Amino acid sequence: MKKRSVFERIAAAPHLLWSAIFIVAPLLFVIYFAFTDREGSFTFENILSLSSYSHTFVMSLGFSLIATTVCFLIGYPLAYCMARMSEKTRNVLLVLLMLPMWISLLIRTYSLMALLDNGGIVSTFLTRLGFQKLTFIGTDAAVILGMIYDFLPYMVLPIYTTMTKLDRRYLEAAADLGCNNRQTLFRVIFPLSMPGVISGITMVFVPSISTFYISQKLGGGSFDLIGDTIERQFKNAVTYHTGAAISLVMMILILISLAIMNKFSDSEEDIIV
Repeated sequence: MKKRSVFERIAAAPHLLWSAIFIVAPLLFVIYFAFTDREGSFTFENILSLSSYSHTFVMSLGFSLIATTVCFLIGYPLAYCMARMSEKTRNVLLVLLMLPMWISLLIRTYSLMALLDNGGIVSTFLTRLGFQKLTFIGTDAAVILGMIYDFLPYMVLPIYTTMTKLDRRYLEAAADLGCNNRQTLFRVIFPLSMPGVISGITMVFVPSISTFYISQKLGGGSFDLIGDTIERQFKNAVTYHTGAAISLVMMILILISLAIMNKFSDSEEDIIV
């Protein structure tokens, strides 16, 4: 292994310091509070008490899986179409896709509330057309729609980037061997774009399962997801040890998900090679 120079070590020092203060230290604090009580004594009581939040874990996992699946079903065809367009059209669509990301998540969520509120723009428009008044805020569908709206670009961009870097000779070879457009898509393009798909799934699933603001505003306070529960526990000085235990389980679930996705991605790359 090549030994790092003094300059390389100095250049890496700020990053290492930042990681130690804002990544490693908070993780250690979470682990410490998850396994201690208010007196600082070691205990498994916080972990054992999480059985009462099983419904919250299942609901959060279900919402995030649905949002990730819908983002993939929408994002993959969109990325595929963008990659096949001219460079000028591609750049315009890319700007339109990224434009909402320049706006704060808070403002985007409030915009959805203004559109979907029981007395909002969509409900008022449908009522004037003679339809029944729409009740959307406070439902599961509103929260899932908020996740899809906020995190869809994170699915499209990695897939689009991977597709634009595909070697056109693979497509030409598939056409020479008699593949039609559908066969080329599923037998050539999709396997080669798998690294982008894995990245997109990861970038949507992780924030979806840990979100809390979207569920609070679009869910109308009718239910809690894991992020909501963690926030509420840490706001209470009596229960923040339980909040730390929930956070620890959440981190473990996310790390397991990332490991599975990375393993799947590596397997796909080995098959392609």
